[in-house]
Amino acid sequence: MWKFEELKRANGNLTEGPVWDGKNILFTDGIENRILRLDPSTNDISIDIEGTLGVNGLNYNSKGELFGCEQKGRRIVRYENRKTIVVADKLYGKRLNAPNDLAIDLEDNIWFSDQISSIDNKPDLHFSSVIKASNIGSGNYKTERMTFDCSSPNGILFSADYKKLFVAQSDFSGNQRRQLRSYPVLDSETLGKYEILHDFGPHRGIDGMTLDSEGNILATCGWEISGPGPMIYIFNPKGRIIETVRTPCMRPSNITFGGKDLADIYVTSLEGHLYRIRNSGLRGSLLYPKGD
Repeated sequence: MWKFEELKRANGNLTEGPVWDGKNILFTDGIENRILRLDPSTNDISIDIEGTLGVNGLNYNSKGELFGCEQKGRRIVRYENRKTIVVADKLYGKRLNAPNDLAIDLEDNIWFSDQISSIDNKPDLHFSSVIKASNIGSGNYKTERMTFDCSSPNGILFSADYKKLFVAQSDFSGNQRRQLRSYPVLDSETLGKYEILHDFGPHRGIDGMTLDSEGNILATCGWEISGPGPMIYIFNPKGRIIETVRTPCMRPSNITFGGKDLADIYVTSLEGHLYRIRNSGLRGSLLYPKGD
């Protein structure tokens, strides 16, 4: 049985984007426009970066460079020595909507979900999609639209062999399906036709995802309003549910592995929590760092 250790109490601010840097867990507090840092040896939480523009998802590339989705800033950025460097803020000459989450491939290309539903101002792009920011060298990136069939892409994750891209189609308006989709990554580095791995129907679908060492998907799903409630689902790569674990928070937002041998699990929530689960029997698989 999983034991959820509450490291940060709820305060009504969304926490998101947990990532492991080899020693600490970083996670975002988008409402307060900052990135927080947990020291697992003491459980102390401190402010790591302030003044972000609504940062949500975080991820590292293979070199250990930290990237974030700044929703209010409508851009993908790199954080370097507490400085913010814009990586991508336009697609075909128009401003992005509201980047939500990101996954990075072996060539350090950044794939991210961009949501029209999350934008406060009038959008320049009248669609939601997965976008790829291709690494073209010298810190420069070229953006290209990858999906044409998502009304609200959310969590995004590569398979262990990087041949599939898992995308959470998570439209919370109730007008669209909430699905876990698997897109084949083609030789042209574009995406093929998706396969539906799981359909959540009218209930809250996936928000965030991470991968374990067996290639299984751990996903934060559900809420108190309908369905089976707030859960962590564990799917195999073909979408079969291996296990479900109910969370103590009402709306889990994201999940990652960390700690020695990537054996600890960290979970954030819409209420503002940070939880740790030890002794789950699982180990993580991250692009960076690989493990202790």
